[in-house]
Amino acid sequence: MKAYVFPGQGAQFIGMGKDLYDSSELAKDMFEKANEILGFRITDIMFSGTDEELKQTKVTQPAIFLHSVILAKVLGNDFQPDMTAGHSLGEFSALVAAGAMNFEDGLRLVSARALAMQKACEAEPSTMAAILGLEDSVVEETCEAIDGVVVAANYNCPGQLVISGAVDAINEACEKLKEAGAKRALVLPVGGAFHSPLMEPARTSLAAAIEKTDISTPKCPVYQNVTAKGVTDPTAIKENLIAQLTAPVRWTQTMQNMIADGCEEVIEVGPGKVLQGLFKKVDRKFPTSSATLETA
Repeated sequence: MKAYVFPGQGAQFIGMGKDLYDSSELAKDMFEKANEILGFRITDIMFSGTDEELKQTKVTQPAIFLHSVILAKVLGNDFQPDMTAGHSLGEFSALVAAGAMNFEDGLRLVSARALAMQKACEAEPSTMAAILGLEDSVVEETCEAIDGVVVAANYNCPGQLVISGAVDAINEACEKLKEAGAKRALVLPVGGAFHSPLMEPARTSLAAAIEKTDISTPKCPVYQNVTAKGVTDPTAIKENLIAQLTAPVRWTQTMQNMIADGCEEVIEVGPGKVLQGLFKKVDRKFPTSSATLETA
């Protein structure tokens, strides 16, 4: 069984998607449609902009979504997933690629999500930190004991957990986690506390847009971040998508569940190889690869 997985924010790079645009009419049409929907030429930033321009959340999230979804579409009949999943933002790519949502609706939601998250970030100083080398339960208990908002946000792989919250609470948690034996407790260069209660304003505004969006039964189970389980019911997909902004990304559990459900090979669709690396942390010998134009 093949799983196709889709990366989240952080995988972007200048030049992403240009090979698709130049070599496929379908890709070119989809990119131009995206420029129209977004109201600015995101392709100019993706293909030849600056790192600073690409790093803006309102650009980064749609850019990664476009690279991932358009590559999946260009793969055509070679794209035959038995299951899909995406890390945070990547969940939207996974849903569109699996046929649960159309391309235009997916892009509009991703754009709305990016703008809502940006607004929530500006409302309160907040950040995230990567904690390496501790059991999840130790990180969770340490966060619970701290005054202020700090929670486990991304369960990336065994021994790697990202925490999210208010700046002071994150700094205090990092000190305590180092004392508890963390190999690293590193504050990340992000503009906000994603997947924490501080994203509640973004969740509320995005919920209305998600409720109005048509979701169909996908052609295969989509393993969603909130439950880490394969979902095909459109109502459940909507509920999980709405909960996703303030709930943790259970990627460790997602990978373990996919493997337990019979996944034998993982193909990463989109920029970078981050997710392949995380699968290797679960099982060093697990077969992983990147989807490329050559495989189309």
